[in-house]
Amino acid sequence: QVQLVASGGGAVQPWGSLSLSCVASGSIFSIGTMRWYRLAPGKQRELVAYKTRGGTGNYVDSVKGRFTISRDNAKNTVYLQMNRLEPEDSGVYSCNADISTVQNRLVMPTYWGQGTQVTVSS
Repeated sequence: QVQLVASGGGAVQPWGSLSLSCVASGSIFSIGTMRWYRLAPGKQRELVAYKTRGGTGNYVDSVKGRFTISRDNAKNTVYLQMNRLEPEDSGVYSCNADISTVQNRLVMPTYWGQGTQVTVSS
């Protein structure tokens, strides 16, 4: 069994900052790409940022220069530092990761964590 638990959401004023964390636990053999998505009311779920195990990654254009994704492979954790937040950044942020387990090392399905709410409002 693999679990991803996201935390760090909250309410903040425009131009504020929040830091999200997502920890993977369980019978993990290896973690590949880790990602952050967000779902805003009335919009489709959007890939915000991703980072591979090797460290490469990218961001959706709307957050470039404001958000930073990082990961600690030893802790099976991915972070999302969000600065200069805008109301349009509000939504439910979820993480996912491609993970192989000790029981089945040959495949790497995608596991999802629960969402954490981010609200940017004055």
